[in-house]
Amino acid sequence: MKAYAKLVNNGLEAVGVVNDLHRQGYSEKEIYVLAHEKDRENRLTDVTDANTVGMSEEGMFDTIANLFRTRGDALRSKIESMGFDRHEASMYEEELDSGKVLVMARH
Repeated sequence: MKAYAKLVNNGLEAVGVVNDLHRQGYSEKEIYVLAHEKDRENRLTDVTDANTVGMSEEGMFDTIANLFRTRGDALRSKIESMGFDRHEASMYEEELDSGKVLVMARH
C-alpha cells in the first residue's frame, strides 16, 4: 500500500503538513519525515512528533543493508519500503538532494 507523500521546501512547511496529518487522524507512528542530511531528519522528527522509516517498515535485511549504502541509496530504499516504485523513489530522493523535505503518512 502506497503512503501519502508531500515534498516541502523547509522544516517550517514540514511542521505544518505534519500538524495537518495529525488533525486528519494520523498518529505519530504513522507519519514519517525524510531529509537528505540525517541530523536534519532527526531534528525534524523530534520537532514534528513524526516517525523515522526503520526496521518495522523496511525489514531487517534492508535496515542492515542501509548501514553500508550511500545516503541516497538508503533514502530510496526507505521510500520504496513505503510503497513507492523505484522511479518515484528516485524522483523524491533527487528533491531531497536539493534540500527539500519529504513528509509521508500511512495508516
